[in-house]
Amino acid sequence: MRRVNEITIDADLQTIYALAANVEQWPALLPHYRAVELRWLETGGRRLVARMRASRDGIPVAWTCWLERDPVEPRLTFRHIGGFTRGMRVAWTFEQLAGGRVLVRITHEFRKGWPIQRLDRFVSETVVGTFFVHAIATRTLGMVKLLAESAQVVAVCAQLEVEQEQATATGANAT
Repeated sequence: MRRVNEITIDADLQTIYALAANVEQWPALLPHYRAVELRWLETGGRRLVARMRASRDGIPVAWTCWLERDPVEPRLTFRHIGGFTRGMRVAWTFEQLAGGRVLVRITHEFRKGWPIQRLDRFVSETVVGTFFVHAIATRTLGMVKLLAESAQVVAVCAQLEVEQEQATATGANAT
């Protein structure tokens, strides 16, 4: 199974990356994530192991993953090391586009590996890939977009407010 979910976000790449990379805060930011329990965190926070708990329309799902954060590239690389999706590989990539927009892409690769090929393909592609992965990744990207673009709007409004205060102060000084 290979699933690619992507979205274009009109916000600063570093803001988007920070939202995506801060998995420890996902339950506070993403309503479909119920918990992220850190099992191990490398000094500096670049690598971690976490137990993730999410839901797909009320159906609970959980897995343990290893995550490597690369803020320079920027890229997030997950490997599921526990749970039904053990062996799944996930990559988040961020591509700067013209006009300050960013293409965020999540690629999932997984094969359950059962000896009965039809059953393996159905479970890996339809149940895991389409029903769970695609739905959860779509919702995750949608929330990251909403949060990043909202942060961008807040930053612009704050800058406009500062400029307005400066203009008002300059006008008051001129009289």
